[in-house]
Amino acid sequence: MNSLVFVLAIVFMVLSFVTLWIMLARKDRGTVSVQAGSRYDLDELSGMAQSLTERIDILESILDAEVPDWRANNEHA
Repeated sequence: MNSLVFVLAIVFMVLSFVTLWIMLARKDRGTVSVQAGSRYDLDELSGMAQSLTERIDILESILDAEVPDWRANNEHA
């Protein structure tokens, strides 16, 4: 009878530990950590978006001049 109590106690401790571990792992999964070097201000992101938009416009104008029917050949819609 003592060995049964011992085995049940071990099983209970292991299951408790595993349950606690799973709960803590799920809690950590929901949080997003941002490193100090990867933070951007809204103004910086807006400036980057504007710069990329200008680059795309320039590339499209170059393509329009070099290959006039590139838009018709590459439409996927």
